[in-house]
Amino acid sequence: WITKISNHSSGVSFFMQPSALLVLSRRQASALLSTSCSHCFHSRQQRPSLLQRRTMESSTEKTKVPTSAAKEFVNRFNEAYATKHEAFENQFWGTKMALASTDTTTYSSENLFETKKDMEDLLSNPDVLEEAKLHRSNLDAALGEDGGSSGGGDDEKLGGLVKTLDIIIRTCQCNDMSSSPEAKSIREETSKIESELGMSRNSMKLGYIAPDDDDDDEKNDETDKKGVFIPASSVALRNMVRTSAKESRRKAAYEGLRSIGPFVCSNGFVEIVKLRNKLARKLGFVDYYDYTVTNAEGFGKDKLFEILDDLELSTRPLMEEGRKELAKRYGDTALEPWNLSFMMAGSVIKKMDPYFPFSKSVERYVKSYSALNITYADATMTLDLLDRQKKYSNGFCHWPVCAWVKPDGTLVPSKTNFTSLANPTAVGSGLTALTTLMHEAGHAAHFANIRQPSPLFSQERAPTSVAYAENQSMFLDSLVGDAAWRAKYALDLDGTPIPFEIIEEEIRATQPFAVFALRGMLAVSYFEKALYELPEEEVTTERIQTLADEIENKIQGGLSPRPVLSVPHIVSDEASCYYQGYTLAEMSVHQTRAYFKKKYGYIVDNPNVGPTLTKAYWECGNSRLFLDLVRDLTGKDLSGEDWTDALKESMEERITREKEEYDEAIRQNATTAQQDEQKEREDIDLKMAVKFVDGDLLIADSTKSKGGLLGACKEFEEFVASRIASTETAAE
Repeated sequence: WITKISNHSSGVSFFMQPSALLVLSRRQASALLSTSCSHCFHSRQQRPSLLQRRTMESSTEKTKVPTSAAKEFVNRFNEAYATKHEAFENQFWGTKMALASTDTTTYSSENLFETKKDMEDLLSNPDVLEEAKLHRSNLDAALGEDGGSSGGGDDEKLGGLVKTLDIIIRTCQCNDMSSSPEAKSIREETSKIESELGMSRNSMKLGYIAPDDDDDDEKNDETDKKGVFIPASSVALRNMVRTSAKESRRKAAYEGLRSIGPFVCSNGFVEIVKLRNKLARKLGFVDYYDYTVTNAEGFGKDKLFEILDDLELSTRPLMEEGRKELAKRYGDTALEPWNLSFMMAGSVIKKMDPYFPFSKSVERYVKSYSALNITYADATMTLDLLDRQKKYSNGFCHWPVCAWVKPDGTLVPSKTNFTSLANPTAVGSGLTALTTLMHEAGHAAHFANIRQPSPLFSQERAPTSVAYAENQSMFLDSLVGDAAWRAKYALDLDGTPIPFEIIEEEIRATQPFAVFALRGMLAVSYFEKALYELPEEEVTTERIQTLADEIENKIQGGLSPRPVLSVPHIVSDEASCYYQGYTLAEMSVHQTRAYFKKKYGYIVDNPNVGPTLTKAYWECGNSRLFLDLVRDLTGKDLSGEDWTDALKESMEERITREKEEYDEAIRQNATTAQQDEQKEREDIDLKMAVKFVDGDLLIADSTKSKGGLLGACKEFEEFVASRIASTETAAE
């Protein structure tokens, strides 16, 4: 029996608790002396696993790893993962937001790569996986010997321990590369190129050439000069394509978006695609798409495209009819990619714009979530919402600190970073930014309310289902399109709600073409599927660009207003082969909405929404399968039925339904006006602290603002007003 073993060559000692003593053969003890502690979670080269060498030589010998040993392993793993995860996420935020380095922290692609590698080294270490499996096996054995129950609260604690070992095993299996000696080096090479491409994409000279017929007659475009390159983010360019009344300007913005594809392909994306496929095949998968989907969703590419193919076929007639109707209304030129979005709703967006002032967007999101009874469990959120040069060109929500419950029962509250790219002076940006805010805030609420015994349950990478993660946020951002929501929250600066006539005009302009959004989601998934199925010799800059056009024409009926290669997800490691999650999530969004409508009759300002989502979808984290969660809440398997029913709803039926809901909301507004005034005098408590930032600049902090959260919203509103005023002054 051994109570202490010293490795004199390394200066490391092992102390074995009396309850965890092992019977070791002379050979095993000798092997043990050559190791360093497996629980330190250092690199494998420094630390061969202690448990790897515990194979018993006699059939009569038994290895008993008691509960205490499993707890120690789990605790050390949780703390190690949380530390490495936070270091990586801080680098992710700093590089994506183009923050200035400080005396203590340097933001760089090199540090982003190193911190990511450090985190993935832990998750991909085969010794950690083996040790987790051994603890899990010995707990099963112990449960069997004890009759499967220890009684009282011990059962619950043991269940939590088993659950945590299971998620460690699942997560490590998603990252396991031990089956191929080359896999890890391929992964590291890919990550390095991805980091470099990400930094290059952030600093890309993106914008548009002011057209020759430009006459500066559009708001916020006073700086444009004919033939001059005008810097603009991808979000600004997309907004121009949707809202600019001048076709030449829309076309210039579209061509700016098209320039992203050649740029990323010539700055590493071609090699990234090849390396991703090489990695997946080394690990036994068909290709990289199959690899990522299997890890995230628990089923492979073939199963996924059985679902997507059905959706594609069932909605193709709607897409074809929609394109015919658009051409009938406005002529064949309406189908040009730079015209399509504007022809559907461009003029209506301008009429809606006064009712979606960006400066009020945060306050309205806060009030809407409060009415839904959604809270954030003492989370801290950092919001960087305004567009600026070199900032990452897509909204996202990430968690440097994941919410989880420690062994003593204390909650580690989440720390959340999320961003959007709003230009307060651009027509339509308020609606876009508010929708993004409702979406990303949904992610934040979801992950803040996870109550599980490890941070692995509340991190967004595999084995967390993409569809599961997006279901929550897309459900909440869908409210912005409801007439009932707009009756209360789409107000101009004088507090007047948007007239229903404008809502009706939007419905008439967009309802026949609502399927276009679905087809746009499908196009990204079908492109990535085709991309990773290309023979390696065909993975070239030219072929990737022609393939993108081919898929857009096939799935969307023509070139897309948002070129597939401008979608940032396909380049980013954590979001590549991700878009099918939006499609599956949208299916569940409509199914979940139907559930609330059937049970309560309404969704907007329904105080049952928050608690229901928390219990049914949020608290479990990734400990349960997405498809099971949807079935358990809604009472039926996930399908696209409710979504396609919404797409097939006639224009007049929708107008009638939305008008009834709008009128009811207006009546409720009148009866609750006094209560709302009282709430204005009180601080809304979403149980969170919020910091508003603009890059390195701190705008407001709810923990320090007079008036708390709403006070911080007011400070943000004043900052935006000042930004607008300075922009207008500079343009004069």
